[in-house]
Amino acid sequence: MSSEQEVDTSRTVVQAYVPAYQRAEWDEQAEELGMSRSEFVRTMVQAGRQGYGGDPVAPQQADDSNSPEDGAGAAAESGIRDRIVDALEDEPALSWDELREAVAGDIEQQIEDALSDLQDAGRVRHSGRKGGYVLEGNDE
Repeated sequence: MSSEQEVDTSRTVVQAYVPAYQRAEWDEQAEELGMSRSEFVRTMVQAGRQGYGGDPVAPQQADDSNSPEDGAGAAAESGIRDRIVDALEDEPALSWDELREAVAGDIEQQIEDALSDLQDAGRVRHSGRKGGYVLEGNDE
């Protein structure tokens, strides 16, 4: 796709009917990944298109925020924009605090859960000597 070609990046609604158990699984996986359902489905569809010869790459944004130098930062920023739009599609209006909570969710619980999993797997531990959490084997 030519970078000079105009691409319509406006959002539109797509409806699909899936069994309730599948939607529940998608919601659970999306939550584990810190994504909204819309973001999760969009990502999975694009990933799946690779196996069928589809174009897995999203069109360049007008601000060129998907440049290779931006990497994960651009992807995270795009994900935040998607979450803001998703939250505002569900509610008529949100205060700053409500919007922040809708976008960030319970990040403290997510960190605690991930840290617990890493500790259970023996990859991270708390070091009193270092005054915090360290990767296993890095407490020298």
